[in-house]
Amino acid sequence: MMGIIYSLLGGIFVSIQSVFNTRLSEKAGFWVTNTFVHGTGFALSLIIMLILKDGSIAKLPTVNKLYLLGGALGVMIVFSVMKGITALGPAYSVALLLIAQLIVALLIDSFGLFGIEKVPFTMNKLLGIAIMVAGVVVFKLK
Repeated sequence: MMGIIYSLLGGIFVSIQSVFNTRLSEKAGFWVTNTFVHGTGFALSLIIMLILKDGSIAKLPTVNKLYLLGGALGVMIVFSVMKGITALGPAYSVALLLIAQLIVALLIDSFGLFGIEKVPFTMNKLLGIAIMVAGVVVFKLK
């Protein structure tokens, strides 16, 4: 149940953050916004880490170096979402983002990429993606 709650909250936060970032970037610029977003995120994460004493920085060298690219991916996520919302508006942009996310997550699951346990690909999953794509097409019809 908590996984569902966290996933729903994540979706809510991504949608709200995307609009906030886009509005900020209209005044301050894309890279100022991106720097500010990640700087404030770093500051909050640092404070929470120090309070909760969660994890160990000393263990970072033992992690697969590929996984250290998460922060760089975060920069590209914020940038591309802001550009998408500017060009398409929040609803259409986020709908496409969700489809892309689902397809990539399905590929990661199906092929067991990045150490994830393989989950068999089924026609139900393909049908689900097709329904989402159809929904976006219907949503965008004028």
